[in-house]
Amino acid sequence: MKRFARLLDALVYTPSRNGKLRLLADYFTAAPDPDRGWALAALTDGLAQRQVKPALVRELVERRVDPVLFRLSYDYVGDLAETVSLIWPGNPARNAEPDLSEIVERLRVAARTEVPGLLAGWLDALDATGRYALLKLLMGGMRVGVSARLAKTALAMTGAASLEQIEEIWFGLEPPYLSLFAWLEGKAGPPAVDQRLAFRSPMLANPVELADLEPLDPADFRAEWKWDGIRVQLVAGGSEARLYSRNGEDIGAAFPDILGDAKFDAVLDGELLVLRDGAVAPFNDLQQRLNRKTVTARMLADFPAHIRLYDILFEDGGDLRRLPFDERRRRLERWHGRIVPPRTDLSPLVPFAAWRELASLRDAARADGVEGLMLKRRDSAYAAGRPQGPWFKWKRDPLLADCVLMYAQRGHGRRSSYYSDFTFGCWRGGAEGAAELVPVGKAYFGFTDAELVEIDRWVRAHSTERFGPVRAVEPGLVFEVAFDSIQRSSRHKSKLAMRFPRIHRIRWDKPHAEADRLETLEKLLNP
Repeated sequence: MKRFARLLDALVYTPSRNGKLRLLADYFTAAPDPDRGWALAALTDGLAQRQVKPALVRELVERRVDPVLFRLSYDYVGDLAETVSLIWPGNPARNAEPDLSEIVERLRVAARTEVPGLLAGWLDALDATGRYALLKLLMGGMRVGVSARLAKTALAMTGAASLEQIEEIWFGLEPPYLSLFAWLEGKAGPPAVDQRLAFRSPMLANPVELADLEPLDPADFRAEWKWDGIRVQLVAGGSEARLYSRNGEDIGAAFPDILGDAKFDAVLDGELLVLRDGAVAPFNDLQQRLNRKTVTARMLADFPAHIRLYDILFEDGGDLRRLPFDERRRRLERWHGRIVPPRTDLSPLVPFAAWRELASLRDAARADGVEGLMLKRRDSAYAAGRPQGPWFKWKRDPLLADCVLMYAQRGHGRRSSYYSDFTFGCWRGGAEGAAELVPVGKAYFGFTDAELVEIDRWVRAHSTERFGPVRAVEPGLVFEVAFDSIQRSSRHKSKLAMRFPRIHRIRWDKPHAEADRLETLEKLLNP
C-alpha cells in the first residue's frame, strides 16, 4: 500500500504528462502482482465495487475526533479523503500495514457489517499519505490527472506491446490483469480475447485554421460536418455487439437500443447523438444517457440514441483500414444501403470548391448540432492516433459572454487550498439596479496559476455565505466566458446552459452591472 500511496502523492504534484507517464511506468515495472493490477484498475475506474461511502467515513472519523473540529476542518480543506487522512488519530501499533491486494480482496468478501472495522483498522495502520490513498481507492474520484488512455500509454512503455495493441484487447481483460502484465514482460503471449468484438484505436484529427489550409489543394480533401455528440465505435460480430467511446471505454450498458439493433458483422466509426424527427438534439439530451449503468424505458423513449456514421473499418471480418478514404466511403455507402441498420445514418459529405467557400459554410452552421467541419484527405488510410496531415478539425470560433462570478468552490489535489471552480451568471429582469443574477455555467480552467491566486484572494475578501466548500460572493468580478453554444436546460434557474464553457479572460476592469443580460444569450440559442 505504501508504494501505491507514494504513486498517488507524486501524481498529484506532477503537472506534466511526461512526468506522470514516467511515474506510472516505473510503478508498473516495480510493483508486484497483483498489487499493480489493482492499482491499474483503480486508476482506470475498473474497480466496480465501492463498498465505502462518504457517510460511513464521516461517521467513523466523528467517533475518533471532535465532530465540530472535523466539520470545521472539512469545510476548510474541501476534500473528505484529504481531511480524514490529516485529522485521523492513527495507531500504527494496533494493526499491520495492509497490502493493496489485501484491501481489495478482503472487501470483496466482507459482509457489510465488517466494513467499518476493516476500514478503521487500516486507517490506524497507515500514515497520512497512505490514508489518503486508501480512501481515494475505496471511494473513487482520484483526481490525480490520469486518464485510462494515459495509464495504457504508460503500460506500453513497460513492454513490447504498443498502445494500439493494448487498447484492442482491453475490453476483454479483468483486474488484476495478470495475463496482461505477463504478456508485457514477455512471459506469455497476448491474452486471448474475441477479436470480433475488439476496440480499434481511432484516427484523430489535428486542429486547423484557414491560413493553414490556403496552401493545400481543396480537391485533395473531403469535408464532413463535425456533429455535437461523442465519437464512438460500434463493433458487432456473431450475436454480440459493443459500443466504445473514443478512449476504448465500453458504454454499451447505457445504450441497449443501439446494441439491440446491431445485427451485422462490421466495425463502424461515428458520432453518438440524440435524434428526434431527423434533427440533432442538444448535447444536454445525450448527457441524460451517458455514464449510466442502466436506463429506463422512459429514458429510451425521451432520449432516442442514434449513430451518424463516418467510416467503416471492418466488413464481414475484412480489414478496410489500409484503403483510401474515398474507397472506404464507397464501401460504407454500399454496406449501409444493403444492411439498412436501424438507428444509424450516414454523415453527409459537404461539397465545396474553395477554402473560403467552405469557411462561409462553417461560419453559418451554428444550428443543427454542428460544431464545425472535419477535413479528410481523399487518399488517407485509417491510422490509429493523430498523424500529422491527413485529417483536420476546423471548429467554429467560440461564442463569448461577459458573466458575473456568483459561487466559488474549492478545487481538488493541487488546487485543494484554492477556490478554483467557478459558477457565473448573467442579469435577468428588473429595471437598472433591480435585476437578479441567474447562473448560466460553471468552469474550472482557462486561467493561469498566478490568476488563480488573485481570484482566490478576491473570493475570500468578498464572500457573503458559506455552504461547506462553496462560497457565495457579492457581485463584482466579471469573467469573459468562451463557450461553444447555448442550450435550454430545465436544471438551471436561468433555463439556459453553456456548452463547454471556459474562462477566456478576467475582466478586472469591467463594472459588474455592465455584464451581459440573459436576453443576449437567448438570442444565441439554436433555432
